[in-house]
Amino acid sequence: MRDKLAVNKAGNTPLYLQLANNLRDHINNGDFDPGSALPSERDLSEMMGMSRVTVRKGIDKLIEEGLLFRKQGSGTFVTRRIEAPGSSLNSFSDDARSRGENPGVIWMIKTYASPTDEEAAALKIASTAKVARLGRIRLSGGEPLAIEHAVVPAQFLPALNDLGDSLYEALSALGFRPVSGTQRIRAALATPTEAGMLCISENSEILRIERLTKLADGTPVEFTRSAYRGDRYDFVTDLHGPSDVR
Repeated sequence: MRDKLAVNKAGNTPLYLQLANNLRDHINNGDFDPGSALPSERDLSEMMGMSRVTVRKGIDKLIEEGLLFRKQGSGTFVTRRIEAPGSSLNSFSDDARSRGENPGVIWMIKTYASPTDEEAAALKIASTAKVARLGRIRLSGGEPLAIEHAVVPAQFLPALNDLGDSLYEALSALGFRPVSGTQRIRAALATPTEAGMLCISENSEILRIERLTKLADGTPVEFTRSAYRGDRYDFVTDLHGPSDVR
């Protein structure tokens, strides 16, 4: 490990940048497995003959870049990028469980309201209709990964007091699980509020996703806008050529 991260103390490049550059190279080359823990800052300090302040500064730079992340009380880990299928209608909870992680939720809002004109048009309901407005921070393995704001016609859901953490499980229980939909993804920068919720730096890259899902008969059931961490997610879509190509 020490040889991999060796720095030139006589050089002009600050030591924390040398450490960050070396760590970055080895992470990108696959020398550190995704999800693996780095040695503690204390151990790195002793190993490299650097102050803990210098080591922390180098690690902080890679955390800002999204290559590393800290877990309170556990240490610093190599970020594991999540490949989410861009063409599958999966729930956040199901995706987390498929990776062997426990999904979690921090509720921001769970209330009944009237839809905005845009929401009413998307869901094809009257502006006087009753909708459930659901705002959540989505966690996987205790790490905040996304902010979701969903609007669902109230008729498709149980009473809000009976609504669990998974929206799709609640819809499925009443026979309203969506089977099709469209989503739009665009790159953006996190606002100060979003950055605080997701434990990332302000102006970090995020992916804004707008999703409209439908029942088998084409009835819209869910209109959701989300902000996903760009340092953690890759949305992957399989491509196929024209069916008549021989």
